[in-house]
Amino acid sequence: MEKIKELYKKYEEIIIYLIVGVLTTIVSWLACFVAKFFLDSNISFQNFLINTISWVVGVSFAYPLNRAWVFKSKNKHILKEFGGFAASRVSTWVLDVLIMWFFINIVSFENALLKLLSFINLTFNDIETQDKVYYWFVKIFISAVLVTIANYVFSKFLVFNKKKKAKKAEEAEDEN
Repeated sequence: MEKIKELYKKYEEIIIYLIVGVLTTIVSWLACFVAKFFLDSNISFQNFLINTISWVVGVSFAYPLNRAWVFKSKNKHILKEFGGFAASRVSTWVLDVLIMWFFINIVSFENALLKLLSFINLTFNDIETQDKVYYWFVKIFISAVLVTIANYVFSKFLVFNKKKKAKKAEEAEDEN
């Protein structure tokens, strides 16, 4: 039990980030799911809107949790910090949109995926279901993984970087 506590303490930030990330992903995907009721992901512009709605909801949900639980920020300039957080998420939003556009609208490995799934006796008879399975496969196993990694790196080293902020505070004190 002591070893588990030790490991938790050592990797606490990453563990909590993954928990918050899972919650954020669920909220973001729920927004995506709802948007897909009104928009068609096979139309490029509507696919873009679906992913943008998902992104806005995800960022709005993720910032307060990352600030309080993951990085335990004490920054008094919340609006500036949120601006940095949102700006860093813009790059991963672009990554998500490009991945979804590329794999849904340009290059598809849907047939290969469906053949692979058929080897484990998962078959889908209608094209609409096949399209949905492929869409969510790309969203979950390609886009989400890459976006999660990039978001952690940006948050850790750019937005909530305590070492960088401590150094700036020391430099400001030295100038006075």
